[in-house]
Amino acid sequence: MQDPPNTSARNPPNTGVPRTSKQDPSPDELISSAREAARFTYSPYSRFPVGAALLCADGSIVTGANVENRSFGLSNCAERSALFAAVSQGHTSFRAVAVFCPSADAPVSPCGACRQALSEFCPPETPVYYAGSDGTYTATTIGELLPRDALQGLKDTTAVKGPARTH
Repeated sequence: MQDPPNTSARNPPNTGVPRTSKQDPSPDELISSAREAARFTYSPYSRFPVGAALLCADGSIVTGANVENRSFGLSNCAERSALFAAVSQGHTSFRAVAVFCPSADAPVSPCGACRQALSEFCPPETPVYYAGSDGTYTATTIGELLPRDALQGLKDTTAVKGPARTH
């Protein structure tokens, strides 16, 4: 698999722009978007860059990269960066997730926190593809990554979005 051309950090490959094709991207195409997103990682402490790509319900792809902090607890994984960017753009329904780790010899799955965050917006059957440096990927689903998600049924989908009300 060939690396995509270098792009400027001021023009990241993530705009949430709908695809013009009616067909979903292949796993390889979605992983390619995650690979490109990994170029924008900020990982000076772990030196473990990660990129993620979410296929939104409208066909757009939103990407994210991991962003570290000296206080590791304040760091953010690529999957959650993509998820938070997508939700901030109004996307709350997703058809697939891809993760790319350019410094890993083998595919690396999302961490537990990312699995939990993704499960908030992705039904259990949502495909997840994760790949290492050679592009070989593992295909699974959110439900397989987070089995017996007892909290899935707690969400009140009829709740009003917006500011909290005070009494």
